[in-house]
Amino acid sequence: MTFDYRRYGVALAMVAVAGFASGLARAEVRGQTVEYQLDGTVLEGYLAWDDAISGKRPGVLVVQTWTGIGDFIRRRTEQVAAMGYVAFSPDIYGKGVRPTPPKASAEEMRKYTGNRPLLRARVLAGWDQLRANPMTDTSRLAAIGFCFGGTTVLELARSGADALGIVSFHGGPVSSPTPADAKNIKGKVLLLHGGDDPNVPPSEINAFVDEMRAAKVDWQVVSYGNTVHSFTDPSAGNDNSRGAAYNALSDKRSWIALQDFFREIGIPPR
Repeated sequence: MTFDYRRYGVALAMVAVAGFASGLARAEVRGQTVEYQLDGTVLEGYLAWDDAISGKRPGVLVVQTWTGIGDFIRRRTEQVAAMGYVAFSPDIYGKGVRPTPPKASAEEMRKYTGNRPLLRARVLAGWDQLRANPMTDTSRLAAIGFCFGGTTVLELARSGADALGIVSFHGGPVSSPTPADAKNIKGKVLLLHGGDDPNVPPSEINAFVDEMRAAKVDWQVVSYGNTVHSFTDPSAGNDNSRGAAYNALSDKRSWIALQDFFREIGIPPR
């Protein structure tokens, strides 16, 4: 199906303007659901790409929040595609499993944060889908994740996946029950964190840093002041006292940090 720029906002519209100004064909971001299976479980991911681009381009995995693949993740996946990448959001929970927060989402998420081998298997199945796409340049891959997705992309890195870079937006938990697995990380790691996030206290960040240092990983942690959990998601509201709230400035800053990081690892946005 084809997505209308007016529906998905300024980020996509800016790509269209840039393409016009340079004499290029107008960008057309398209998206589709992708059904696949792992060990008998049916999974339903979301793929987005710009069909004004011909040939192969870098691939970026965009991993879900604790509610699964919803509007927020689909928009982010399309936003990444508009920057010139093949973007794929893997389904960690399974087709049709889209829990309602907070109780149902927390219960579903714990099935995976409490079973890291299962979490890795699900995200690696999505990684394989991204790598197998004919538009994907498999020598230039990265993964980003939001909230639970931040945890998930860190586990992808610890599995030894061939990602040039991993970016966690307000991920939690970020440390590993098996910290020695950090030795398997092949790319660079960027952690974008709300400095006042009650779900990921300083002790958790410190454990993550110790893990990265011990494994000699190229890592960065950016902590945003006056910012709590879910700071990139407008649906989180704006009440910091609840522990999760949207922060427009931190959202903007973190997206700029993502783009700078992608330039550093050799997959610059258009």
